[in-house]
Amino acid sequence: MNAPITACYPDPGTARPLTGLYLDHALPDRGRHGPFIYANYIASLDGRISVPADTGGQGVPESIANARDWRLFQELAGQADLLLSSGRYLRDLEAGTAQDSLPIGIDDAFSDIRAWRVRHGLAPQPDVAVLSAGLDFAVPRRLLDQGRRVIVITGESVPDSRVQAHERAGTEVIVLPNVARPGGAALVTALQALAYRRIYTVAGPFVLHTLLSANLLDSLFLTTVHRLIGGQPFASLCEGDLLAETGDFQLASMHLDAHGPGGCTQTFSRYDRTPGP
Repeated sequence: MNAPITACYPDPGTARPLTGLYLDHALPDRGRHGPFIYANYIASLDGRISVPADTGGQGVPESIANARDWRLFQELAGQADLLLSSGRYLRDLEAGTAQDSLPIGIDDAFSDIRAWRVRHGLAPQPDVAVLSAGLDFAVPRRLLDQGRRVIVITGESVPDSRVQAHERAGTEVIVLPNVARPGGAALVTALQALAYRRIYTVAGPFVLHTLLSANLLDSLFLTTVHRLIGGQPFASLCEGDLLAETGDFQLASMHLDAHGPGGCTQTFSRYDRTPGP
């Protein structure tokens, strides 16, 4: 982790340590519509964010996953008071096939991130909110045992029996009115009412589509590994119907890392939502 990275924008040529890249610039407490909501992905040069995994489902390609990107993933999680996930991720987590348990990591390598949270008055671990239309998953008991608040946000089409099962297990359930699945203005209102400051999206491309459709995403962090990998089926950052309005972002920062997987270069970029309604 000691190998430096080099700024490409906005101050090209400046070298700095990788560690602290995102922690050194604390994220805002408020976004466009209440909490500051941000997402992070890693992608290959040909845009792959996932490939079929041996255990079933999709997973981050091994050919691009790397510890330096994972460090920055943890730094972003370190600033969140709420993680936004999906039912699929919770199913994978319970089955032991998820990339990792929901951060913050307990390894010594992340002790500075945990200390950062203490200094800034944050709980040891962020709370968790899960977007799900069907509630067809169980919340891993270890999340609740960590003292986290776990919230499930769903729509009116979910059976009452599933809502009650989650509530009996200690999960809070928010049923959004007049929608079949979480999204739109109802989701905006629900997230505002939860009164969190910074929400970090650790979910797949369908959740990102949901957030963009509701004009909720404030910043996108993207690691691009300069490696072409191919593969089917192709999964992009944002999966779903064409957006009614494009999600327009502007480059806020970019750093070049010459120490990516296998000696491959990679870039760490931040994109902020352009001003607008």
